[in-house]
Amino acid sequence: MNGLRALIVCLVIACASVVSPASATTRAAAVTPSWSALPVPTAAPPVTVSDLAARGPGEAWATGYEQAADGLRPMLYRWDGTAWSRDATFPGAGEPGWLGKVEFVGDEVWIFHNHAGAGEILRRSAGGWSAIPLPGTLWTYQDFTAVSGGAWVVGEDDTGLKVLHYDGSGWTTQSTPDGVLFLMGVTARTATDAWAWADTSTGVAVLRWNGTQWRDAKVPLPPNSNVHTIMLEPHGRATIGGSQYTDGVARTYLMTFNGHAWRTTYPPLGDTYTAGMARGPDGALWLPVRSDRAFQSKYARVDGIRTTFSYGPERTDAIDVKPSALTRAGSSLISFGTVEIYGSKPNLMSERLGG
Repeated sequence: MNGLRALIVCLVIACASVVSPASATTRAAAVTPSWSALPVPTAAPPVTVSDLAARGPGEAWATGYEQAADGLRPMLYRWDGTAWSRDATFPGAGEPGWLGKVEFVGDEVWIFHNHAGAGEILRRSAGGWSAIPLPGTLWTYQDFTAVSGGAWVVGEDDTGLKVLHYDGSGWTTQSTPDGVLFLMGVTARTATDAWAWADTSTGVAVLRWNGTQWRDAKVPLPPNSNVHTIMLEPHGRATIGGSQYTDGVARTYLMTFNGHAWRTTYPPLGDTYTAGMARGPDGALWLPVRSDRAFQSKYARVDGIRTTFSYGPERTDAIDVKPSALTRAGSSLISFGTVEIYGSKPNLMSERLGG
């Protein structure tokens, strides 16, 4: 009897060792998320995407501009958790201009708007749209950011560099450290913690606003490099993405700040432009990258020292699929960009991972 019992136990263990891995593989395959296409109402091609931002799974906004017969027209799309729709209710929607960065300020949505050359900030609240005009017209509107209690617009006019600051009641012009020639971008965590990346007389530098003045943040950027973007996150974490040039060849770098020290890595991303990166719901960094397949988009996932890649859905007759921005929307990632179908000009595309 004991011998028979031992034989049965051995058979059960052997069967489990054969069946369990297959079952586990099947379960893993069933829950592994994949990219899927999200339909987007078409615009007048060729189109350009400026920004994409989400507040949660049920609200995201994408901005840019389309080509009308008499010039550029602003382009605004809203994701409601189920589908993309075009919003044409904001002031100046049918007039020349373009839309830039999207920010969430409290319960409102703030969007930079170039309205026939004049800059303003569109604000959407429960009561509808309103606009905050800038105190003057700039030659170049380089970037915009807003948080509760503060907003910044950087650019140039006929006197040179301009940093415009809005404190909730009015605009002031802020000065920058000596040697700063041009601000390429700006972002903020709070009204007293804003960051900008600048071209200076000694090279590229990162500036930081402490509520009183802009100072050189003394970030140890790689030599012969530039900065594409700075992503500020909770608990003092920051990520800088850019390119370093060696013998005329560019390679992407990522710098992460844990609140105390900087760490620089060089993921195998070629010369990827990192402005579209986002922190995914899995905690990793995600970036759209140049695809080696004309009919599919491609994304990189960077988690520490490990970089992996995934592809979007196959698109019939596509010759160029270019997601340009990513954002986290709850438990999913959403991308927004353009797709060029053979015989037509680039139009809009969007894809989702998970959800």
